Amino acid sequence: MKFDVQFLSFFVIKVDSKEGQTDKSYKHYQTMDGNEYLDSDIKKFLDGEFTRISKRKVEKNPNTEQSPTKIGRFIVEPGHELTSNPNFNMLVRLRTVDDKDDYKNACDDLVRIYLDTSSVRGGALIVVQAALTTHPEDPFIFVLKCDFENKIARISEKNLVREIEMAISARNMKSIQYPYMPEEGMFEERELKIHQSSHARYFEEFLRFITYEQSIPEIVNEHVMEFVQTYVENKWPDASHEERHQEERELELWAASDKRTLQEKWEPEQVVEAASRIVEIKPEIEIKFKLGDTYIKGFLADYGNKIHLTKLRDGYAVVIEGDAFTFDKSYSPVELLQPESFRSVAERLLQSQDVELEEEEEQ
Repeated sequence: MKFDVQFLSFFVIKVDSKEGQTDKSYKHYQTMDGNEYLDSDIKKFLDGEFTRISKRKVEKNPNTEQSPTKIGRFIVEPGHELTSNPNFNMLVRLRTVDDKDDYKNACDDLVRIYLDTSSVRGGALIVVQAALTTHPEDPFIFVLKCDFENKIARISEKNLVREIEMAISARNMKSIQYPYMPEEGMFEERELKIHQSSHARYFEEFLRFITYEQSIPEIVNEHVMEFVQTYVENKWPDASHEERHQEERELELWAASDKRTLQEKWEPEQVVEAASRIVEIKPEIEIKFKLGDTYIKGFLADYGNKIHLTKLRDGYAVVIEGDAFTFDKSYSPVELLQPESFRSVAERLLQSQDVELEEEEEQ
């Protein structure tokens, strides 16, 4: 996969904060066409970046809420065309201009809009029109943001070490690619791909008329809360019932807590049914929890089949089924075990419970 640059504009953004006031400005350094780019130093800086950005893996429904790479879709009201979306118009204008001065002017407009984002930081902003060598008639727009690097130095014979002002690096580069290319030669004009490695959501704030698919945790949370609401409504049809209000308050506190505990409200069959409906969305959805100091991770689809939760004395136990154990490289004596039967372990645990009860009664 190889790209040919057709136009490139290079800008430097400066952000100064003094006495609670933030002053943001930008300077245009150079706009070049494809021939000028071939003979430039920035070609060495960007070599391989376009291919790397295009090949970077992304899922429409990422596994984490803070996924750095996302697919965005232009927001369009029912009955309206894509041209009603200002973000779409801005990127299409950059994608279709074929004159160097027109391209520079279109990039100027983009940078001015970008400066309106509240979390923008100083650095270099590079806007590139480039096309696959195999599809020169279908160019892409790449918007690349490199933050300034601290304490960067150049070795020189005269001064040995010379500090470089406004140094940038391709490491942790943030990027926008439009249109999104799911496979080489395939183009989704309604979608783009963004990558922002920091917690500051530069591009999501910049592209205000773009929507992103929910992450898997968000989808699961939404479905669970729908099940919870149905459960409450079925248990107390009377919306004014005080116990229903109490239950709703308890569930709101449970949902808002970062570290949640077992609620003991649903029968196992209800949990299996709810889990199966969520697993239909994505079979690889995981379940993670701690029991005491032990961390357990598996698939939600295995609950009730290979993963079982049970009460034991005043606490809990987890039973996990599988065909074989796999240990890491470090040795442990457990690896030499000849396992007891499940019946023996269960009887031993129950007997230890009886012994504890007898000791408590004697006291």
